[in-house]
Amino acid sequence: MYAVVDGGTAPAGHVRVSGAKNSATRLLAAALLSDETVELGNFPTKLVDVGHKVSFARNVGATVEVDHINEMVAVNAASLTAGVLTRDEYDLPIRTTYLLAAAQLLREGIARIPYPGGCPIGGGTSGSRGYDLHIMVWERMGASVRELEDHIEISAPKGMVGGEINFPSSTVGGTENALLCAAVAQGRSSILNAYITPEVNDLIALLRRMGASITVYGSSHIVVDGRGSALNGARMDVMSDRIEALTWIVYAILSGGNLTIEGVPFESMEVPLIHIEQAGIDLFRNSNSVHVTPECLQSGRVEPFELACGAHPGVISDMQAFYVMLGLVGSGTSRIYDYRYPERIAFVGELAKLVDGDHLAAERGKITVQGPARFIPGVANSTDLRGSMAVVMAALCAPGRSVIQNAQMALRGYNDLEAKLRRLGSQIAVYEDAPTPSQVADLLAARG
Repeated sequence: MYAVVDGGTAPAGHVRVSGAKNSATRLLAAALLSDETVELGNFPTKLVDVGHKVSFARNVGATVEVDHINEMVAVNAASLTAGVLTRDEYDLPIRTTYLLAAAQLLREGIARIPYPGGCPIGGGTSGSRGYDLHIMVWERMGASVRELEDHIEISAPKGMVGGEINFPSSTVGGTENALLCAAVAQGRSSILNAYITPEVNDLIALLRRMGASITVYGSSHIVVDGRGSALNGARMDVMSDRIEALTWIVYAILSGGNLTIEGVPFESMEVPLIHIEQAGIDLFRNSNSVHVTPECLQSGRVEPFELACGAHPGVISDMQAFYVMLGLVGSGTSRIYDYRYPERIAFVGELAKLVDGDHLAAERGKITVQGPARFIPGVANSTDLRGSMAVVMAALCAPGRSVIQNAQMALRGYNDLEAKLRRLGSQIAVYEDAPTPSQVADLLAARG
């Protein structure tokens, strides 16, 4: 898949932030824990990862109705099984497949799930995330795990039992998996060193609506009194996507656009927005929206800054690339550190292809940006999900035609991205196949 971008047009108009990708796919997994219908509103129905997870749920017997117009899904998993699927059905390019185990274990005492795939973070083929902590969760809850050729098999013939799960390092995915399993296990589970993000709180909220008994102590200790059976039906809206909200804010600043961003989850973005303010950007805002114009730059420019990415409530690693973009239009040297995922620098080399001059330097855990820089059209490749969106943004800001290869990496993180950009006047077209070198040359020549 590749994108052709004719950049240089400042976006104008209104854009609504969709439901959070990192919440929606987890809530979909939670919905499978009920034999009754679970309805989820504000759901990002056009996300690629959602499509994969819906397909898997249907393949194992769940009924999932997707309403793209009203952005809702309705899930009924009363007929869900743990049958053996084909190799192709197990081949899911997403890394949260472990969240699909609890529903199967609940009903049949066995789960067969795809190996986690998905988003490479560094420069390797599979990134730096493994699934050993998920194996620990299942084993601490009385299950045994077999790693087969094309899937993972988790067995708990007598059902899962509560236990103590003490993560050696805080983990969002591990916390989510533990919550899902503990909610339907027999007895009490204590989850220590949990990583409670806004999206994890969204998952907890839905599980509580479904009848789960969950108590949170402080910021990293969760106690779950398992029900030992299926949960109830419920209805809930997915929280707005804080990463998408930041993306639109930064894009408007970079491009000199006039953009109103609706559905901004301010309560989960306090620190990231403080860093925006400290870069000399004064956003116009009300209780749920932001209006960004060139007048938001207090001195007429973005001021240089330093920040460190890490855990919530700070600037999370998924936001790193967007502060790198801000640094590129800053009036000096900015430095962005990432202590949680220090290898998340692969995108910098591709971004540099769309920047005029030597303005970017990356080393493990640190990206140095020498601003101000000018964006130029060109050809670049997508690496990880958020870094790829930064590359797309650079192409949108560069006056001329660019070709972004493997554009599916960026599209994975944003609901209906291409259509949203077009409604704002941005010119982008996405094609399913991979372009040949001669096709890329022809595309660039056609614009020139």
